[in-house]
Amino acid sequence: SETRAVARVSRILRGRVQRPGGAADTPVGARVSLVAIEPPGGRSTEGYVHRGISQQELREGRILIVDDEDANLRALGKLLRRGGYSRMAFTSDPRTALDIFSRFEPDLVLLDLHMPFMDGFQVMRALQPRIPPGEYVPILILTADRDPETRERALSAGAKDFVAKPFELNEVMLRIKNLLETRMLYKRLQNQNEALEEKVRERTRELEETQSEILRRLALAADYRDDVTGHHAERVGILSALIAQELGLSNEVVQLIRWAAPLHDVGKIGIPDAILMKAGPLTPVEFEVMKSHTQIGARILSGGRFPLLELAREIALTHHEWWDGNGYAGLSGESIPLVGRIVAVADTFDCITHERPYKRACTLEEAVHEIEAGRGTQFDPRVVDAFMAVVDSGRIWELRLLEDDEGGLGSSRGAQTSLAFTA
Repeated sequence: SETRAVARVSRILRGRVQRPGGAADTPVGARVSLVAIEPPGGRSTEGYVHRGISQQELREGRILIVDDEDANLRALGKLLRRGGYSRMAFTSDPRTALDIFSRFEPDLVLLDLHMPFMDGFQVMRALQPRIPPGEYVPILILTADRDPETRERALSAGAKDFVAKPFELNEVMLRIKNLLETRMLYKRLQNQNEALEEKVRERTRELEETQSEILRRLALAADYRDDVTGHHAERVGILSALIAQELGLSNEVVQLIRWAAPLHDVGKIGIPDAILMKAGPLTPVEFEVMKSHTQIGARILSGGRFPLLELAREIALTHHEWWDGNGYAGLSGESIPLVGRIVAVADTFDCITHERPYKRACTLEEAVHEIEAGRGTQFDPRVVDAFMAVVDSGRIWELRLLEDDEGGLGSSRGAQTSLAFTA
């Protein structure tokens, strides 16, 4: 906010301000630091402040002067040009000041208080909405009024400083210089903050990419337990995202589902091979052990601070729930998280269309019939409708492309699994 930004500049300026080397004057035109700001207590300035504002930077400041007296405009213009300033705009009609302000984008406004049509207070009120949030554009008041009430009112309206009429030339130039230096320091801090924020965004992207890669590898490790290609998890992620998209979920949520869904079976890491790879039917005891992979997966993924991990935990825990309540934990209907209902359809479809040691692969027609048969019992009817829309649109074939692409999650040369997509 503007208040915090101005406070930041103020904290810097509360340090001891001195000319470099203790010199009393700086040669005109010299590209040297006008101010060296030493932190209170004499601490090292390294990391505390960068170089000060040079004469050249200062003279590049844009100054808007609003005064109904032409003589004052001429005097101020002459004075500023003599001081090396050249980027100036003038108006004797305060009604035009707003348009000039928007087009000229000044770094400093010199403003008279008593003018016809609009006084300085009205101009300041009208200017405030035109100053972007967080910007610091100082206003220097030109006034013959010396009473405290006028000054307090002007400060409340947005003024930063005052110059009494008639002008004392050196005072005018010093106040202009000080306000421009503050403005330039503020802009520099703003630029540095923007650069820092960009670095933070870049680092965040890198962390998210690293996180996604770790999660992909974790999903792959689980997938290889009962899928020789490791493509099952990736296919479930793609199909889940397609269904979510068809349901009208936001792009952000669709992408989260795309990367979280492959972790649905991560809990199988904790299931013994004798049960996981058994060719025949499971005994009741073995089935209870197999069912525990949802709880194991949820524990593996719990405690994460990122939305992706939280979504993956929900999916791992609930993708074997049934719409009618006959699933692993007995959840039913809308009490099952939507992501769990989506992955339930995607996981079932992919499992039945691929060979396993204990079963053949279904054709697309058979698989679609089985999904339809589960509408309202095993599956959420709305999710089934979205799945059917994916099939009818032909987007289901995106899963076939994965198996022809060696760059997928479970990339493996000469993958043995193939989709039984024949009508």
